[in-house]
Amino acid sequence: MTAPVTLHGYHRSIYAWAALLALAEKGVEASWVESDPFAPGGAEALHPFGRVPVLVHGAAVIYETAAICQYVDEGFSGPPLQPADPLDRARMRQIISVADAYAYWPMVRQVYAEKVFARHEGRAPDAALVREGLRASRRALDALEALAGPGLYLLGGAPGLADAHLAPMVAAFARAPEGAALLAGRPRLHAWSKRMAARESFRATSVLV
Repeated sequence: MTAPVTLHGYHRSIYAWAALLALAEKGVEASWVESDPFAPGGAEALHPFGRVPVLVHGAAVIYETAAICQYVDEGFSGPPLQPADPLDRARMRQIISVADAYAYWPMVRQVYAEKVFARHEGRAPDAALVREGLRASRRALDALEALAGPGLYLLGGAPGLADAHLAPMVAAFARAPEGAALLAGRPRLHAWSKRMAARESFRATSVLV
């Protein structure tokens, strides 16, 4: 596909980071357009709910991170980011679903936002939100630890969409000392997170403060 690829995202968005990771692992070059979802009208021209990221490829406009990443993998040449085995592919979708439904809010919007990003904003963390986030994060981490395979990455010997989707959330969570401690108690996830953090694609696309 030769049409230009543009990713509209916010420079602090964990989900925009996931899309950037998928693009990098696939080897797809994309231009970046900064779009603040918290500003009036910031992203509503391309996303009906005013969220990011949004991928524009020629006339195609794709929103929602999982859809963007699947399109990147299936629409461009490069290393495959989805497993061929049906069960492994189902596990990939499970990991992505668990990350979205049960991990993102407590790990990122509560623990990372209050323990790490609050300092960046010059405000005191909300201790109650941190406690609530840590409590919910334990269950999410346990589920993800059980789903993670024994290979170098979540589903084998090469990174894929599950890795790209989850790695930014886990990295943000681990910036908080309490998050890092919980992660250390899940050996597969802990080892995987270190391998992901060592990848050039990860370092080059990070949005963390």
